[in-house]
Amino acid sequence: MRLGPHLLPNRLFVAPMAGVTDRPFRQLCRRLGAGYAVSEMVTSRRDLWDTLKTSRRLDHTGEPAPIAVQIAGTEPGMMAEAAAYNIDRGAQIIDLNMGCPAKKVCNVWAGSALMNDEPLALAIVEAVVAVCAPRGVPVTLKMRTGWCAEVRNAERLARSAESAGIAMVTVHGRTRDQGYAGHAEYETIAAVKAAVRIPVVANGDIDSPWKAAQVLRLTGADALMIGRAAQGRPWIFREIAGYLAGGEVPAPPRVTEARDWLVEHLDDHLALYGEFAGVRTARKHIGWALQGLPGGPDARRRINTIEDPLAQRRAVLDFFDDLAARCERLPAIGTDADADAANDDRMRRRA
Repeated sequence: MRLGPHLLPNRLFVAPMAGVTDRPFRQLCRRLGAGYAVSEMVTSRRDLWDTLKTSRRLDHTGEPAPIAVQIAGTEPGMMAEAAAYNIDRGAQIIDLNMGCPAKKVCNVWAGSALMNDEPLALAIVEAVVAVCAPRGVPVTLKMRTGWCAEVRNAERLARSAESAGIAMVTVHGRTRDQGYAGHAEYETIAAVKAAVRIPVVANGDIDSPWKAAQVLRLTGADALMIGRAAQGRPWIFREIAGYLAGGEVPAPPRVTEARDWLVEHLDDHLALYGEFAGVRTARKHIGWALQGLPGGPDARRRINTIEDPLAQRRAVLDFFDDLAARCERLPAIGTDADADAANDDRMRRRA
């Protein structure tokens, strides 16, 4: 799949998630099968660019191309300035955040709140494209299906954004009002795909190879973006890639493979955040990795009390070494029959 001058190796993308998709996590997902990853959102407020939080989000050291940075804000001029600032620091693609449903973002009319003000949303698109186009940097847009169930305007906004120069649009199959509750719907994403010529990416509730194939069939999307399902299971990208390529899911990772990947991620995480912050921010990643594994809840509670980085690393190694002594591979993720049954059950509950 091509995005501007960039040829992406596949159509499986890592979703931007605040507090999750930092550089170490993006790099891990890329190594394990993702073809493209977008950074955590970076504010368009100049007064916050020199903060430690933003400087970490702007750290792309060793990150494979193309480097995509998501920016968030409400003022076209500030968004254009933020785009130029990030390009100067290595961004090769700029993504506009019109999809975040978080209250602290929407309360200032940023993120998915912009879908409730289409003229402002379009003005932001035009301002950012005007800065990026002369520098050969594609601009992409991430949004939701609409503001609420009664106002699903993704199709109309996608057409306007395409006319203004957006190179690709990602649609999460929920409205802003839904947040992450309920289930994603894909009819709106299919309508967006039918309405525009630029690539369309489907996002929302893609948590297995079978669901990935189903969403591609339902939407006709050019690519898939995966977020929460990659937390603790970053190898989901290679599982989906294997299934889409040949109809079979690769065997689950060996316990020792998962151990090595997760410890490498932990080391990278601590190197970025430092010992004090790193030990604490790593806990959520460790918790996701242990979820569903035998003894995982107890190990998580124990590891969450550890303050020393070396002791934290040792505890993770010990857990997986103990697990490896009892089983060769991690548990399988189920079958397509299981996925079909779950989907049928969801449909019955909806009815």
